[in-house]
Amino acid sequence: MPDFELSEEYQDLSDTVREFADQVVAPVSAKHDEEHSFPYEVVSQMAEMGLFGLPFPEEFGGMGGDYFALALALEQLGRVDQSVAITLEAGVSLGAMPIHRFGNDAQKQEWLPLLASGKALAGFGLTEPEAGSDAGGTKTTARLEGAEWVINGNKEFITNSGTDITKLVTVTAVTGQQERPDGSIKKEISTILVPTSTPGFTAEKAYNKVGWNASDTHPLTLDNVRVPTENLLGVQGRGYANFLSILDEGRIAIAALAVGAAQGCVDQAVKYAKERSAFGQNIGKHQAVAFKIARMEARAHTARLAYYDAAARMLAGKPFKTQAAIAKMVAGEAAMDNARDATQVFGGYGFINEFTVARHYRDSKILEVGEGTTEVQLMLIARELGL
Repeated sequence: MPDFELSEEYQDLSDTVREFADQVVAPVSAKHDEEHSFPYEVVSQMAEMGLFGLPFPEEFGGMGGDYFALALALEQLGRVDQSVAITLEAGVSLGAMPIHRFGNDAQKQEWLPLLASGKALAGFGLTEPEAGSDAGGTKTTARLEGAEWVINGNKEFITNSGTDITKLVTVTAVTGQQERPDGSIKKEISTILVPTSTPGFTAEKAYNKVGWNASDTHPLTLDNVRVPTENLLGVQGRGYANFLSILDEGRIAIAALAVGAAQGCVDQAVKYAKERSAFGQNIGKHQAVAFKIARMEARAHTARLAYYDAAARMLAGKPFKTQAAIAKMVAGEAAMDNARDATQVFGGYGFINEFTVARHYRDSKILEVGEGTTEVQLMLIARELGL
């Protein structure tokens, strides 16, 4: 029979990050959320713990762990602060992982130790004003001019792209055209490493978001940005395909974060239901409240098993695209549904931003949108079914 119990090593990691989340992250979450400020002091301590290097080899300054270790850390952080969790998730799975997966030796030596240390962050510049779910609609261009790529275009909703420690953004750009077997023409999309200090690279004013207020998110402008030809990441023309594989992995990470959010809502609701009295007894004694929280726990548990399964398949070298899509969809919906129900349990207090459930209510909606909308996940699942 399948064994879903964590090994001692995984459990120790999960417990360590849980303690850190409760003792270090949670006490400052409301402050950073209210101020829309990036939690540099928290990120610094996460770096010291080695969290940004969890899935990378020791030869590049990593911890020698795997993607499931990263997922466990994200789940524990997501319980108390989704902004902090997404900072880690994007920094690792979108920022550093493309270099680990597709970079050459020189690129890995230059960037991975810095990113794995957590002393610097990287972003992934994919989404554009007219290219979201349809990432193939990329309009940003990169043309060869001598020994340089000249990049022009705009990116939207790019996480970790404008902090004081952001050093790199990998951008997708149209580098030419390719002929399909049927004779039709499609865009040739490649990925290129752009240091943020490059002239012409601008992180525009940060968004005023509904949630994830302590996460750094900017639109980007690339105006005749020039980088060496050796900054091409991977094979020219394979940028779109490589991006899709990065997103497949990232959906497991986002699912883990969402499970943390869903579980955080359960934990907060249980605690409140045991303390709050109404009609002569704790509200948890009322069946309507107890059943609501029981359903919340069932959602979190189911979503956790889904991402465990997808991660296990990934680490075993088996196909996992569909399972990752299922996990991302189920977990994102669990987080949103649990946030709504937890807010209801809290009543008026659930509408006050200083309470964790209120932040989860605002934060969780993006889990049904970012890194592939629910509709995209359904499309992928249906396609696997032959529909």
